Amino acid sequence: MNGEKRMIHLPGMAVTDHHFSVPLDHGAPESGEEITVFAREVVAPGPVRDDLPWLLYLQGGPGGKSPRPVRADGWLGHALRTHRVLLLDQRGTGRSTPVTAATAARLGEGLAPYLRHFRADAIVADAELIRRRLSGDRPWDTLGQSYGGFVTLTYLSRAPEGLRTCYVTGGLPGLTATADEVYARTYPRVKDKVERYYARFPGDVATVRAVAEHLAANDVRLPDGDRLTVRRLRTLGMALGTGDGAERVHWLFEGAWDGHALADAFLREVMALTSFVDNPLYGVFQEAIYAQGDGATAWAAERVMRDLPEFAPAAEPLLFTGEMFYPWMFREIAGLRPFREAAEALAKADDWPPLYDLARLAANEVPVAAIIYHDDMYVDAELSLRTARSVGNLRYWVTNEWEHDGVRASGDRVLSRLMDLAGGRV
Repeated sequence: MNGEKRMIHLPGMAVTDHHFSVPLDHGAPESGEEITVFAREVVAPGPVRDDLPWLLYLQGGPGGKSPRPVRADGWLGHALRTHRVLLLDQRGTGRSTPVTAATAARLGEGLAPYLRHFRADAIVADAELIRRRLSGDRPWDTLGQSYGGFVTLTYLSRAPEGLRTCYVTGGLPGLTATADEVYARTYPRVKDKVERYYARFPGDVATVRAVAEHLAANDVRLPDGDRLTVRRLRTLGMALGTGDGAERVHWLFEGAWDGHALADAFLREVMALTSFVDNPLYGVFQEAIYAQGDGATAWAAERVMRDLPEFAPAAEPLLFTGEMFYPWMFREIAGLRPFREAAEALAKADDWPPLYDLARLAANEVPVAAIIYHDDMYVDAELSLRTARSVGNLRYWVTNEWEHDGVRASGDRVLSRLMDLAGGRV
Protein backbone atom coordinates (compact mmCIF):
# COMPACT_ATOMS: atom_id res chain seq x y z
CA MET A 1 0.00 0.00 0.00
CA ASN A 2 1.02 3.63 -0.35
CA GLY A 3 2.91 5.32 2.37
CA GLU A 4 2.61 8.99 3.26
CA LYS A 5 2.56 11.21 0.17
CA ARG A 6 3.92 14.72 -0.05
CA MET A 7 3.94 17.01 -3.08
CA ILE A 8 6.89 19.26 -3.79
CA HIS A 9 7.25 21.87 -6.52
CA LEU A 10 10.18 22.07 -8.91
CA PRO A 11 10.62 24.30 -11.98
CA GLY A 12 7.68 23.58 -14.26
CA MET A 13 6.36 20.55 -12.36
CA ALA A 14 4.82 19.19 -9.21
CA VAL A 15 6.26 15.98 -7.79
CA THR A 16 4.75 13.37 -5.46
CA ASP A 17 6.58 10.33 -4.08
CA HIS A 18 4.86 6.95 -3.83
CA HIS A 19 5.95 3.80 -2.01
CA PHE A 20 4.35 0.44 -2.74
CA SER A 21 4.69 -2.88 -0.93
CA VAL A 22 4.91 -5.73 -3.45
CA PRO A 23 5.65 -9.45 -3.17
CA LEU A 24 9.27 -10.41 -3.67
CA ASP A 25 7.99 -13.40 -5.64
CA HIS A 26 4.83 -12.57 -7.57
CA GLY A 27 4.50 -16.28 -8.37
CA ALA A 28 4.23 -17.15 -4.69
CA PRO A 29 2.81 -14.12 -2.87
CA GLU A 30 1.64 -16.38 -0.07
CA SER A 31 5.25 -16.61 1.09
CA GLY A 32 4.69 -13.23 2.65
CA GLU A 33 8.10 -11.76 1.79
CA GLU A 34 7.72 -8.24 0.46
CA ILE A 35 9.90 -5.47 -0.87
CA THR A 36 9.21 -1.79 -1.46
CA VAL A 37 8.95 -0.27 -4.92
CA PHE A 38 9.33 3.49 -5.21
CA ALA A 39 7.82 5.66 -7.94
CA ARG A 40 7.72 9.42 -8.42
CA GLU A 41 4.62 11.04 -9.91
CA VAL A 42 5.30 14.17 -11.97
CA VAL A 43 2.62 16.55 -13.27
CA ALA A 44 2.52 20.03 -14.72
CA PRO A 45 1.85 22.72 -12.12
CA GLY A 46 -1.73 23.75 -11.49
CA PRO A 47 -4.96 21.75 -11.32
CA VAL A 48 -4.58 18.15 -12.56
CA ARG A 49 -7.48 16.63 -14.47
CA ASP A 50 -8.69 13.32 -13.03
CA ASP A 51 -8.85 11.86 -16.54
CA LEU A 52 -5.27 12.80 -17.45
CA PRO A 53 -3.60 9.61 -18.75
CA TRP A 54 -0.54 8.13 -17.08
CA LEU A 55 2.81 7.64 -18.81
CA LEU A 56 5.04 5.10 -17.08
CA TYR A 57 8.74 5.67 -17.75
CA LEU A 58 10.81 2.50 -17.88
CA GLN A 59 14.48 3.32 -17.37
CA GLY A 60 17.37 1.67 -19.17
CA GLY A 61 19.80 -0.67 -17.50
CA PRO A 62 19.34 -3.30 -16.25
CA GLY A 63 19.84 -1.90 -12.80
CA GLY A 64 19.32 1.78 -13.52
CA LYS A 65 17.17 3.94 -11.27
CA SER A 66 14.69 6.34 -12.82
CA PRO A 67 15.81 9.91 -13.62
CA ARG A 68 15.75 12.49 -10.87
CA PRO A 69 14.08 15.49 -12.55
CA VAL A 70 15.31 19.03 -11.93
CA ARG A 71 13.22 20.88 -14.50
CA ALA A 72 10.44 20.18 -16.97
CA ASP A 73 12.43 19.94 -20.17
CA GLY A 74 13.34 17.30 -22.78
CA TRP A 75 11.04 14.32 -23.11
CA LEU A 76 9.60 14.95 -19.65
CA GLY A 77 8.53 18.48 -20.51
CA HIS A 78 6.88 17.23 -23.68
CA ALA A 79 5.08 14.42 -21.85
CA LEU A 80 3.72 16.74 -19.15
CA ARG A 81 1.67 18.58 -21.75
CA THR A 82 -0.61 15.57 -22.11
CA HIS A 83 0.17 13.11 -19.29
CA ARG A 84 0.94 12.62 -15.66
CA VAL A 85 4.28 10.80 -15.61
CA LEU A 86 5.37 8.02 -13.27
CA LEU A 87 9.13 7.63 -12.85
CA LEU A 88 9.59 4.08 -11.59
CA ASP A 89 12.64 2.91 -9.70
CA GLN A 90 12.62 -0.68 -10.94
CA ARG A 91 12.90 -3.18 -8.11
CA GLY A 92 16.37 -3.30 -6.60
CA THR A 93 17.31 0.21 -7.77
CA GLY A 94 17.23 3.70 -6.31
CA ARG A 95 14.74 3.82 -3.44
CA SER A 96 13.09 0.49 -4.30
CA THR A 97 14.58 -1.82 -1.62
CA PRO A 98 17.95 -1.37 -3.33
CA VAL A 99 20.31 -4.26 -3.95
CA THR A 100 23.62 -3.20 -2.43
CA ALA A 101 26.73 -4.67 -0.87
CA ALA A 102 24.82 -4.72 2.43
CA THR A 103 22.14 -6.84 0.76
CA ALA A 104 24.79 -9.28 -0.39
CA ALA A 105 26.29 -9.50 3.10
CA ARG A 106 22.88 -10.04 4.69
CA LEU A 107 21.72 -12.76 2.29
CA GLY A 108 24.98 -14.66 1.81
CA GLU A 109 24.32 -17.82 -0.18
CA GLY A 110 20.69 -16.75 -0.54
CA LEU A 111 21.64 -13.81 -2.75
CA ALA A 112 21.44 -15.64 -6.09
CA PRO A 113 17.94 -17.09 -5.43
CA TYR A 114 16.85 -13.64 -4.26
CA LEU A 115 18.14 -11.95 -7.42
CA ARG A 116 16.25 -14.35 -9.68
CA HIS A 117 13.19 -12.26 -8.79
CA PHE A 118 14.59 -9.07 -10.33
CA ARG A 119 14.21 -9.59 -14.08
CA ALA A 120 11.74 -7.98 -16.49
CA ASP A 121 8.88 -10.35 -15.64
CA ALA A 122 8.92 -9.21 -12.01
CA ILE A 123 9.21 -5.54 -13.04
CA VAL A 124 6.08 -5.97 -15.17
CA ALA A 125 4.21 -7.59 -12.28
CA ASP A 126 5.21 -4.65 -10.06
CA ALA A 127 4.01 -2.19 -12.70
CA GLU A 128 0.64 -3.89 -13.00
CA LEU A 129 0.12 -3.87 -9.24
CA ILE A 130 1.04 -0.17 -9.12
CA ARG A 131 -1.19 0.66 -12.10
CA ARG A 132 -4.23 -0.85 -10.42
CA ARG A 133 -3.55 1.01 -7.20
CA LEU A 134 -3.10 4.34 -8.96
CA SER A 135 -5.65 4.20 -11.76
CA GLY A 136 -7.87 1.19 -11.24
CA ASP A 137 -8.58 -0.61 -14.49
CA ARG A 138 -7.48 2.20 -16.80
CA PRO A 139 -4.55 1.18 -19.02
CA TRP A 140 -1.57 3.48 -19.23
CA ASP A 141 1.08 4.49 -21.71
CA THR A 142 4.74 3.53 -21.38
CA LEU A 143 8.02 5.03 -22.54
CA GLY A 144 10.82 2.47 -22.48
CA GLN A 145 14.42 3.59 -22.96
CA SER A 146 16.97 0.89 -23.85
CA TYR A 147 16.40 -1.95 -21.35
CA GLY A 148 13.07 -0.28 -20.65
CA GLY A 149 12.13 -1.36 -24.17
CA PHE A 150 13.00 -4.95 -23.28
CA VAL A 151 10.67 -4.63 -20.30
CA THR A 152 8.00 -3.21 -22.61
CA LEU A 153 8.08 -6.31 -24.82
CA THR A 154 7.73 -8.48 -21.71
CA TYR A 155 4.82 -6.29 -20.63
CA LEU A 156 3.12 -6.77 -24.01
CA SER A 157 3.71 -10.50 -23.66
CA ARG A 158 2.30 -10.84 -20.15
CA ALA A 159 -0.21 -8.07 -19.48
CA PRO A 160 -1.18 -6.16 -22.63
CA GLU A 161 -4.53 -5.32 -21.05
CA GLY A 162 -2.67 -2.84 -18.86
CA LEU A 163 -1.26 -0.92 -21.82
CA ARG A 164 -2.82 1.80 -23.97
CA THR A 165 0.18 2.87 -26.09
CA CYS A 166 3.88 1.97 -25.88
CA TYR A 167 6.84 4.10 -26.95
CA VAL A 168 10.28 2.50 -27.23
CA THR A 169 13.60 4.28 -27.74
CA GLY A 170 16.62 2.17 -28.68
CA GLY A 171 15.23 -0.88 -26.93
CA LEU A 172 13.72 -3.49 -29.22
CA PRO A 173 15.41 -6.75 -28.15
CA GLY A 174 16.04 -9.80 -30.27
CA LEU A 175 13.13 -11.93 -29.11
CA THR A 176 14.97 -15.23 -29.53
CA ALA A 177 18.59 -14.04 -29.57
CA THR A 178 20.87 -15.78 -27.08
CA ALA A 179 23.58 -13.97 -25.17
CA ASP A 180 26.14 -15.55 -27.50
CA GLU A 181 24.43 -14.13 -30.56
CA VAL A 182 24.06 -10.73 -28.94
CA TYR A 183 27.77 -10.45 -28.18
CA ALA A 184 28.87 -11.88 -31.52
CA ARG A 185 26.98 -8.96 -33.04
CA THR A 186 28.10 -6.41 -30.45
CA TYR A 187 31.88 -6.72 -30.65
CA PRO A 188 32.13 -5.61 -34.32
CA ARG A 189 30.04 -2.52 -33.49
CA VAL A 190 32.30 -1.74 -30.53
CA LYS A 191 35.35 -2.07 -32.79
CA ASP A 192 33.76 0.34 -35.24
CA LYS A 193 33.05 2.90 -32.50
CA VAL A 194 36.63 2.68 -31.19
CA GLU A 195 38.05 3.10 -34.67
CA ARG A 196 35.84 6.13 -35.24
CA TYR A 197 37.03 7.57 -31.93
CA TYR A 198 40.67 7.08 -32.89
CA ALA A 199 40.05 8.56 -36.35
CA ARG A 200 38.58 11.66 -34.73
CA PHE A 201 41.35 11.94 -32.13
CA PRO A 202 44.38 10.21 -33.74
CA GLY A 203 46.75 11.32 -31.00
CA ASP A 204 44.79 9.22 -28.53
CA VAL A 205 46.05 5.99 -30.13
CA ALA A 206 49.49 6.61 -28.63
CA THR A 207 48.10 8.12 -25.41
CA VAL A 208 45.88 5.14 -24.64
CA ARG A 209 48.67 2.69 -25.45
CA ALA A 210 51.11 4.59 -23.21
CA VAL A 211 48.66 4.48 -20.31
CA ALA A 212 48.10 0.76 -20.87
CA GLU A 213 51.86 0.05 -20.91
CA HIS A 214 52.27 2.05 -17.71
CA LEU A 215 49.54 0.00 -16.03
CA ALA A 216 51.06 -3.26 -17.21
CA ALA A 217 54.43 -2.31 -15.74
CA ASN A 218 53.28 -0.71 -12.49
CA ASP A 219 50.90 -1.38 -9.62
CA VAL A 220 48.63 1.65 -9.98
CA ARG A 221 45.88 2.01 -7.40
CA LEU A 222 42.59 3.82 -7.69
CA PRO A 223 41.40 5.97 -4.75
CA ASP A 224 39.30 3.06 -3.40
CA GLY A 225 42.32 0.74 -3.34
CA ASP A 226 41.48 -1.28 -6.44
CA ARG A 227 44.32 -1.90 -8.85
CA LEU A 228 43.79 -0.24 -12.22
CA THR A 229 44.57 -2.88 -14.83
CA VAL A 230 44.62 -2.69 -18.60
CA ARG A 231 41.41 -4.67 -18.88
CA ARG A 232 39.63 -2.35 -16.48
CA LEU A 233 40.92 0.63 -18.45
CA ARG A 234 39.43 -0.85 -21.60
CA THR A 235 35.93 -0.90 -20.10
CA LEU A 236 35.90 2.89 -20.53
CA GLY A 237 34.78 2.12 -24.08
CA MET A 238 31.27 1.69 -22.72
CA ALA A 239 30.89 5.46 -23.15
CA LEU A 240 31.51 5.36 -26.91
CA GLY A 241 27.93 4.36 -27.65
CA THR A 242 26.57 7.75 -26.56
CA GLY A 243 26.36 10.92 -28.58
CA ASP A 244 29.19 12.70 -26.75
CA GLY A 245 31.07 9.58 -25.70
CA ALA A 246 34.11 10.06 -27.94
CA GLU A 247 34.59 13.59 -26.66
CA ARG A 248 34.26 12.51 -23.02
CA VAL A 249 36.82 9.73 -23.45
CA HIS A 250 39.18 12.10 -25.26
CA TRP A 251 39.03 14.76 -22.56
CA LEU A 252 39.58 12.08 -19.93
CA PHE A 253 42.79 10.86 -21.56
CA GLU A 254 43.93 14.40 -22.29
CA GLY A 255 44.44 14.79 -18.55
CA ALA A 256 45.84 11.32 -17.92
CA TRP A 257 49.39 12.29 -16.98
CA ASP A 258 50.98 14.22 -14.15
CA GLY A 259 54.63 14.07 -15.15
CA HIS A 260 55.58 10.38 -15.33
CA ALA A 261 52.66 9.25 -13.16
CA LEU A 262 48.98 9.04 -13.84
CA ALA A 263 47.14 12.10 -12.56
CA ASP A 264 45.05 11.83 -9.42
CA ALA A 265 42.08 13.44 -11.19
CA PHE A 266 42.31 10.88 -13.99
CA LEU A 267 42.37 7.99 -11.53
CA ARG A 268 39.46 9.40 -9.57
CA GLU A 269 37.33 9.73 -12.72
CA VAL A 270 38.26 6.26 -13.97
CA MET A 271 37.23 4.85 -10.62
CA ALA A 272 33.88 6.63 -10.76
CA LEU A 273 33.20 5.41 -14.30
CA THR A 274 34.13 1.79 -13.65
CA SER A 275 33.19 1.05 -10.03
CA PHE A 276 29.43 0.28 -10.41
CA VAL A 277 28.89 0.95 -6.71
CA ASP A 278 25.54 2.63 -7.40
CA ASN A 279 24.20 -0.01 -9.83
CA PRO A 280 25.65 -3.49 -9.24
CA LEU A 281 22.57 -5.07 -10.87
CA TYR A 282 23.79 -3.60 -14.14
CA GLY A 283 26.69 -6.04 -14.05
CA VAL A 284 24.91 -8.96 -12.40
CA PHE A 285 22.09 -9.02 -14.96
CA GLN A 286 23.88 -7.89 -18.09
CA GLU A 287 23.73 -11.38 -19.63
CA ALA A 288 20.79 -12.83 -17.69
CA ILE A 289 18.39 -10.48 -19.49
CA TYR A 290 18.93 -12.61 -22.63
CA ALA A 291 18.36 -16.00 -20.95
CA GLN A 292 15.08 -17.77 -21.70
CA GLY A 293 15.59 -21.44 -20.94
CA ASP A 294 17.98 -21.86 -23.86
CA GLY A 295 21.00 -22.85 -21.78
CA ALA A 296 23.29 -21.03 -19.39
CA THR A 297 24.77 -17.72 -20.49
CA ALA A 298 28.11 -18.91 -19.04
CA TRP A 299 29.90 -15.56 -19.44
CA ALA A 300 29.07 -15.21 -23.12
CA ALA A 301 30.93 -11.92 -23.58
CA GLU A 302 34.19 -13.44 -22.36
CA ARG A 303 33.81 -16.59 -24.46
CA VAL A 304 33.00 -14.67 -27.64
CA MET A 305 35.96 -12.31 -27.20
CA ARG A 306 38.43 -15.21 -27.04
CA ASP A 307 37.88 -15.77 -30.76
CA LEU A 308 38.48 -12.13 -31.70
CA PRO A 309 42.25 -11.48 -32.03
CA GLU A 310 41.66 -7.81 -32.74
CA PHE A 311 40.56 -7.46 -29.10
CA ALA A 312 43.77 -8.99 -27.73
CA PRO A 313 45.62 -6.61 -25.37
CA ALA A 314 48.67 -6.61 -27.63
CA ALA A 315 46.74 -5.84 -30.82
CA GLU A 316 47.15 -2.44 -32.43
CA PRO A 317 45.43 -0.20 -31.85
CA LEU A 318 44.34 -1.14 -28.36
CA LEU A 319 40.58 -1.62 -28.53
CA PHE A 320 38.27 -0.71 -25.71
CA THR A 321 35.42 -3.01 -24.75
CA GLY A 322 31.79 -1.94 -24.43
CA GLU A 323 28.71 -2.95 -22.49
CA MET A 324 30.14 -6.31 -21.50
CA PHE A 325 30.80 -7.81 -18.10
CA TYR A 326 33.44 -10.44 -17.40
CA PRO A 327 34.04 -12.74 -14.43
CA TRP A 328 37.28 -10.96 -13.53
CA MET A 329 35.27 -7.79 -12.83
CA PHE A 330 33.56 -9.50 -9.89
CA ARG A 331 36.97 -10.37 -8.43
CA GLU A 332 38.81 -7.10 -9.05
CA ILE A 333 36.23 -4.31 -8.68
CA ALA A 334 35.30 -3.48 -5.11
CA GLY A 335 31.74 -2.45 -6.01
CA LEU A 336 31.06 -5.80 -7.67
CA ARG A 337 33.07 -8.10 -5.41
CA PRO A 338 30.21 -8.79 -2.96
CA PHE A 339 28.20 -10.19 -5.89
CA ARG A 340 30.84 -12.59 -7.19
CA GLU A 341 29.29 -15.87 -6.06
CA ALA A 342 25.79 -14.81 -7.06
CA ALA A 343 26.98 -13.69 -10.50
CA GLU A 344 28.71 -17.04 -11.01
CA ALA A 345 25.55 -18.89 -9.98
CA LEU A 346 23.35 -16.86 -12.30
CA ALA A 347 25.79 -17.39 -15.18
CA LYS A 348 25.44 -21.16 -14.66
CA ALA A 349 21.63 -21.15 -14.43
CA ASP A 350 19.94 -22.84 -17.38
CA ASP A 351 16.32 -22.78 -16.25
CA TRP A 352 15.33 -19.15 -16.77
CA PRO A 353 11.68 -18.76 -17.84
CA PRO A 354 10.86 -17.11 -21.18
CA LEU A 355 10.38 -13.36 -21.19
CA TYR A 356 8.53 -13.00 -24.49
CA ASP A 357 5.39 -14.67 -25.86
CA LEU A 358 6.01 -14.73 -29.60
CA ALA A 359 2.44 -15.63 -30.54
CA ARG A 360 0.96 -12.97 -28.31
CA LEU A 361 3.36 -10.35 -29.66
CA ALA A 362 2.54 -11.28 -33.26
CA ALA A 363 -1.15 -10.77 -32.50
CA ASN A 364 -0.54 -7.58 -30.51
CA GLU A 365 -3.17 -4.86 -30.82
CA VAL A 366 -1.64 -2.24 -28.50
CA PRO A 367 -0.16 0.61 -30.59
CA VAL A 368 3.63 0.54 -30.35
CA ALA A 369 5.98 3.19 -31.77
CA ALA A 370 9.73 2.55 -31.67
CA ILE A 371 12.87 4.39 -32.67
CA ILE A 372 15.77 2.22 -33.86
CA TYR A 373 19.17 3.89 -33.84
CA HIS A 374 20.92 2.69 -36.97
CA ASP A 375 24.42 2.92 -35.46
CA ASP A 376 23.49 1.78 -31.94
CA MET A 377 26.49 0.24 -30.18
CA TYR A 378 24.43 -1.36 -27.41
CA VAL A 379 21.31 -2.75 -29.14
CA ASP A 380 21.74 -4.42 -32.51
CA ALA A 381 19.68 -2.63 -35.16
CA GLU A 382 19.25 -5.75 -37.27
CA LEU A 383 17.80 -7.68 -34.34
CA SER A 384 15.56 -4.70 -33.55
CA LEU A 385 14.26 -4.61 -37.11
CA ARG A 386 13.56 -8.33 -36.97
CA THR A 387 11.55 -7.79 -33.81
CA ALA A 388 9.73 -4.78 -35.23
CA ARG A 389 8.48 -6.92 -38.10
CA SER A 390 7.39 -9.67 -35.69
CA VAL A 391 5.22 -7.57 -33.39
CA GLY A 392 1.72 -6.65 -34.42
CA ASN A 393 0.63 -3.00 -34.58
CA LEU A 394 4.20 -1.72 -34.26
CA ARG A 395 5.48 1.22 -36.30
CA TYR A 396 9.15 2.09 -36.28
CA TRP A 397 11.50 4.86 -37.25
CA VAL A 398 15.14 4.14 -38.15
CA THR A 399 17.61 7.01 -37.84
CA ASN A 400 21.32 7.71 -37.38
CA GLU A 401 20.72 11.25 -36.18
CA TRP A 402 21.41 10.14 -32.63
CA GLU A 403 23.30 7.44 -30.81
CA HIS A 404 21.71 5.20 -28.17
CA ASP A 405 21.00 8.15 -25.86
CA GLY A 406 18.80 10.10 -28.25
CA VAL A 407 16.05 10.42 -25.65
CA ARG A 408 18.54 12.20 -23.39
CA ALA A 409 20.02 14.36 -26.14
CA SER A 410 16.77 15.40 -27.86
CA GLY A 411 14.01 13.78 -25.89
CA ASP A 412 11.30 16.26 -26.86
CA ARG A 413 11.83 15.63 -30.57
CA VAL A 414 12.10 11.86 -30.10
CA LEU A 415 8.95 11.53 -27.99
CA SER A 416 7.00 13.92 -30.23
CA ARG A 417 7.83 11.83 -33.29
CA LEU A 418 6.94 8.59 -31.51
CA MET A 419 3.61 10.01 -30.41
CA ASP A 420 2.91 11.07 -34.00
CA LEU A 421 3.85 7.60 -35.20
CA ALA A 422 1.55 5.87 -32.74
CA GLY A 423 -1.27 8.30 -33.50
CA GLY A 424 -1.00 7.78 -37.25
CA ARG A 425 -0.04 11.40 -37.89
CA VAL A 426 3.16 10.47 -39.77
